[in-house]
Amino acid sequence: MSEGKRFPLSLESLASRGERNGAQRMQTPQTATRNRVQTVEQRPPGDAARPMSMVSDGVRTAMVGRLAKQGIRDEAVLAAMNAVPRHLFLQPALASQAYIDASLPIGHHQTISQPYIVARMIEVMRANTQGGMLSRVLEIGTGCGYQAAVLAQLAGEVYSVERIRSLHELARTNLRPMRIGNIRLHYGDGMLGIPQAAPFDGIILAAAGLEVPQALLEQLAVGGRLVAPVGARHQVLQLIERVGAQAWKTSTLENCHFVPLRPGTVG
Repeated sequence: MSEGKRFPLSLESLASRGERNGAQRMQTPQTATRNRVQTVEQRPPGDAARPMSMVSDGVRTAMVGRLAKQGIRDEAVLAAMNAVPRHLFLQPALASQAYIDASLPIGHHQTISQPYIVARMIEVMRANTQGGMLSRVLEIGTGCGYQAAVLAQLAGEVYSVERIRSLHELARTNLRPMRIGNIRLHYGDGMLGIPQAAPFDGIILAAAGLEVPQALLEQLAVGGRLVAPVGARHQVLQLIERVGAQAWKTSTLENCHFVPLRPGTVG
């Protein structure tokens, strides 16, 4: 099936019809994610592509406590970070390092962002004039799918673009068993965004350019917030708020370090 026919990609639709019909609807995204994760982790060895994890919930809870000490105040963001098991998005050899505050390799010279920066960017994006309400958000740089899963706990719909096909497939593989129904994965040039799904209440870039592409600014809703790393050797985290039809306000938050933002796609 072509990418065009597959998009928007509902992760829930990847489950079999029997599984969907038999699954009970959870009341919150966090509860639903925990339910799916328990199912994945309790499978016996050899019964799933990913082996049973030996990482305890306590380690993830400790990570969330550290995030609070680092200055993350949004309780909804902390709850989302606690709901999504970061170790399931890493290769088994790196699972024991999943909850340290560091970026880790996921292949193709790309990384999964450190927990603090994931929480920080989402917290800033949520601090909007709508009291944190996010009907539709856009992520540029799906990577392994971890940040998209966290965003899915906090937004009505998450659209995520990845330019490297192998990582797009990796994210789909990682997210499939969780069956998070409000994520739409798209393989394409992230610098172009997804104009057909715009406007977005929030946009997050997981790669640093010398400036934020104008196409993404245009896809941000009035009142929405875009959070992105900007720079080459020296990078800073920028917040861009759309305050009018053709008006944006920019502020600098803190230093950061991301992989570079590149145009085009890699098959």
